[in-house]
Amino acid sequence: MQIILKENIENLGYKDDLVKVKNGYGRNYLIPQGKAILATTSAKKVLAENIKQRAFKEKKIIDDATALGEKIMALEVKIASKVGSGDKLFGSVSALDLVNSFEAKGHKIEKNAIAIPGRTIKRLGSYEAKIRLHREVSIQFPFEIIPEKK
Repeated sequence: MQIILKENIENLGYKDDLVKVKNGYGRNYLIPQGKAILATTSAKKVLAENIKQRAFKEKKIIDDATALGEKIMALEVKIASKVGSGDKLFGSVSALDLVNSFEAKGHKIEKNAIAIPGRTIKRLGSYEAKIRLHREVSIQFPFEIIPEKK
């Protein structure tokens, strides 16, 4: 079954993508929840027209996302956390901690746009997070977890 997505869905696609899914997933979940519509020939024509009209605006959005990515890459983020024995953390560091550190430096990034390998980090050290700023713009952002000063 082919459907047109009405919003971004993780591990499936982005808004206005034409994707193929199993019949049950489309009929029983995506379409009733309002997350997708059936890809009929008329819906495909409307989608093509919308994409054509949005192409110029999209270029500016991509340029803005690229510029934001360059500003973010210039930042150096060190997240302080309480440390137990060895280099184990009390608790963990997640995407929310990165969002908070970006907000402290004046940049607004959504939590669901940040992907940390393993979702949470439980040890000191240097790590990389993938930050998706736009469907076509994503960066690998290095950050470090350091012990909190007493």
